[in-house]
Amino acid sequence: MSERQRNANLAALAAAVLQPGFVGTVPPAWICRWLGDGLGSVVLFSRNVVDPGQVAELTAALRAERPDVIVAIDEEAGDVTRIESGRGSSRPGNLALGAVDDPALTEQVARDLGVELAAAGITLNYAPDVDVNSNPDNPVIGVRSFGADPSLVARHTTAWVRGLQSGGVAACAKHFPGHGDTRVDSHHDLPRIDADRARLHAVELAPFRAAVAAGVQAVMTGHLLVPALDPNLPATLSDRILGGLLREEMGFDGVVVTDAVEMGAVADRYGFAGAAVRALAAGADAICVGGEHADEETARHLRDAIVDAVVAGELPEERLAEAAKRVGQLAAWTVAACAARSATPVATAGSAVGLAAARLAVRITRCGATATSLPLTGPSHVVEFQPPHNIAIGSETPWGVAAPLADLVPGTTSVRYVENSVPADLAAAATGRPLVLVVRDLHRHAWMRDAVDRALAVRPDAVVVELGVPALVTGAVHVATHGATRAAGRAAAELLAGGAVSPGW
Repeated sequence: MSERQRNANLAALAAAVLQPGFVGTVPPAWICRWLGDGLGSVVLFSRNVVDPGQVAELTAALRAERPDVIVAIDEEAGDVTRIESGRGSSRPGNLALGAVDDPALTEQVARDLGVELAAAGITLNYAPDVDVNSNPDNPVIGVRSFGADPSLVARHTTAWVRGLQSGGVAACAKHFPGHGDTRVDSHHDLPRIDADRARLHAVELAPFRAAVAAGVQAVMTGHLLVPALDPNLPATLSDRILGGLLREEMGFDGVVVTDAVEMGAVADRYGFAGAAVRALAAGADAICVGGEHADEETARHLRDAIVDAVVAGELPEERLAEAAKRVGQLAAWTVAACAARSATPVATAGSAVGLAAARLAVRITRCGATATSLPLTGPSHVVEFQPPHNIAIGSETPWGVAAPLADLVPGTTSVRYVENSVPADLAAAATGRPLVLVVRDLHRHAWMRDAVDRALAVRPDAVVVELGVPALVTGAVHVATHGATRAAGRAAAELLAGGAVSPGW
């Protein structure tokens, strides 16, 4: 084989292991060209989604270029949603499902999602999030987790994986070896987990073992430093963690996908290309990129860096070929899953089972004999407190209780505050009317707690609605939805309004 032929083959192998994003609601010319040159996968983000019909047309155009292309999406069906980013998820999210703790319901919700995604031509979902949220101050996981108990998270992981894959879409358990016990968001910096191996096996790794046993097709790495497993390298770049632990000890033989390589935890230390090459050398099979850098120049830079690393002897050619082979095996699984499922119309309305599950997840805590009775009498004033943006959640995704409550009870008024914008007399507009205070992760935000405390001092009858992790229960009546999805907001509004079914679902 000539050097030119070898480099062409290496370029095709390098393209096979990339999972790039792109901009637009139709495939750009460079993506179509790359699919013909070996690109094995693409990943969709909210910027690529208008509605299910448009997504189905987009994926059909991709398959016209390469029939077995893997089309991935990051759709947790909770606060993190891409397929419903413009209106909020019509499903309740993991923490809500964990609160209900009915694995059969979790499987049903996940299958419902799988059928919807498959009908739109999506074949790999970067979900479920199987992190054990043992640190309530975690800034990036929170309601994305099924909960803080590893056995609960494990049984719902099993149910979610089975449900999604029975709907025809490959599941991807994340963020290995576990992002739950962190105070740092890996989008920005490298989190460190100081648990010993015994604790890791008992807590963080338990849901991943369940996922492997359930036949999960993919596992996503977390950009996490776990000294008990590897004192020097983050999990994404560690052969000890990907090869020794995940492959050899846990027996996983599917595709290992990296979390996005442009995230600060690895890119700031190793660069895009350096992180991609090191991840492949450590045992990763697919490189996710394009959440922020979704262009041909980035993809070409990564492809060429992978080829150069093989030529320089930094990345064994056999390792690259093995990674490409695993991606091909996943592609074959998705083709078979597509052939096996019956034709399903592309969904256009919200998920009925999702709303039913969200209703079951609502919990009410009453304190004292003077607690406000529900439903509320007449139109209320809703004050929503908006925390700093979590980058995993689309900034365009709506949330809240005010809008669905106004649909049910005309005359409902509302206001939303961010830090440093809360007035001293925030309850004044609610004089003579019920007051509803809507929070997200109240326990994590001192400014929010201070505002709520001041409002309750004036209006002890106010209802507090928590759309995040309900680690701090306050007020005479506290309503916890365990998530801020559209379904969660609707469920809370129905409760406040007296059980009427929200219109426009």
